Amino acid sequence: MAKINGNEIRIGNVLEHNGGLWAAVKVDHVKPGKGGAFAQVEMRNLRNGSKLNERFRSADKVEKVRLEQKDQQFLYESDGMLVFMDTETYEQIELPAELLGERRPFLQDGMIAVIEYHESEALNASLPQKVTCKIVETEPVVKGQTAANSFKPAILDNGVRVMVPPFVGQDEDIIVNTETMEYSERA
Repeated sequence: MAKINGNEIRIGNVLEHNGGLWAAVKVDHVKPGKGGAFAQVEMRNLRNGSKLNERFRSADKVEKVRLEQKDQQFLYESDGMLVFMDTETYEQIELPAELLGERRPFLQDGMIAVIEYHESEALNASLPQKVTCKIVETEPVVKGQTAANSFKPAILDNGVRVMVPPFVGQDEDIIVNTETMEYSERA
């Protein structure tokens, strides 16, 4: 494992801190008028989901952990657990559904997700950045309203509300960015 300085922490880094594995969710670099600069880091525990706010000065050394990433196929959900299968060994693992948070509706049957492992323990799952969804409900297209940079609400087949451009109609397939949960383009 590599040791990094406190000012080198970036969003998404996994750190070993206080005997646990923490993912950096939010990082603010602060330079107060008095005293030295520091990084204010909001972290989420990868094992139990608890959050922690911590200050790291640039002189502080932190253990950065490298997670092994494997592509695994989503099979089904049962009792709040998501079941994934390794496409090479056909081994199945279960992860809690709340791990994906508000991105859970974008997980589709057979989708390949990236599962992150620390040693042999599965800790995190991330979806593809772009997912194709069908619009089930939106306002009809109004002629002549396409010039303004305006958006209208739409409900997708997975129940998620997104804002789409006025030219996109009902029953059309669109591509949604799963990180920002926004309309990206037509499919």
